[in-house]
Amino acid sequence: MNGTPTLAEALATGTVVLDGGLSNQLEAQGHDLSDELWSARLLAEEPEAIVEAHLAYFEAGADVAITAGYQATFEGFARRGVDRERAAGLIASSVELAREAARRARARGIGRPLWVAASAGPYGAMLADGSEYRGRYGLSVAELERFHRPRLEVLAGARPDVLALETVPDTDEAEALLRAVRGLGAPAWLSYTISGDRTRAGQPLEEAFGLAAGADEVIAVGVNCCAPEDVEGAVAVAARVTGLPVVAYPNSGESWNATTRAWDGRATLSPALARQWRASGAHLIGGCCRVGPPTITSLSRTLTPGA
Repeated sequence: MNGTPTLAEALATGTVVLDGGLSNQLEAQGHDLSDELWSARLLAEEPEAIVEAHLAYFEAGADVAITAGYQATFEGFARRGVDRERAAGLIASSVELAREAARRARARGIGRPLWVAASAGPYGAMLADGSEYRGRYGLSVAELERFHRPRLEVLAGARPDVLALETVPDTDEAEALLRAVRGLGAPAWLSYTISGDRTRAGQPLEEAFGLAAGADEVIAVGVNCCAPEDVEGAVAVAARVTGLPVVAYPNSGESWNATTRAWDGRATLSPALARQWRASGAHLIGGCCRVGPPTITSLSRTLTPGA
């Protein structure tokens, strides 16, 4: 859309609503994601499903679509027999599919600015064993940088509005990602997954967010894929330490039971909590796992009334 402000410009003047969990929306559409590639499998097999999922969130009130790139890596595709050239094409397609959803949203009369955030998950997402919620993989910062850089080069080349460096469990991986985005010519946000007032690996949030202070590429920092109750304190720390806009998109509040392979508890993410996060410095607000379009509609109506 001609004249659309950059995401950084939008954050300077107001609140931007993120989408919710892509995987749960794909499952709601009838797709089986019980696979090591998770939603990335559909990049190759059913790309139209991804467009439809993004479109559902745009129609629900989201301003930003976070792409299906979270678990899309050269290494993950290689395990499925996909060569490097084809894998690069699939990774880049995650951005184009979100762009197509934005085009369809505009064709259906949605006139507000829409942005695409290219998701880049942590190393542990590629392992598909839950280690993104522990971190400390036994790799050096340099080794992690070598893992992330090629994929980020492909994503940046697809020209998203922002790179979403998300669900980062520890400071080593954050440092590697910040090195890996240097010189790519794309803005980025850095988002940790946390437990309480620390990263999943146990580091203080002051230390974690401090890594991003002064990084030219970073336009926002924050948290995702965590309990809603942990967000407000983290937002305040991120804003204080970095002076940047803060991104906040937690899970629904339910918890995954690995034994029963089902979600337990109840959803606790609410517009009231989102208002508190905004007051503490959050400018990008949405949801992660188990947060669907109805919740995004509620957040949008609360955070951007009249939009």
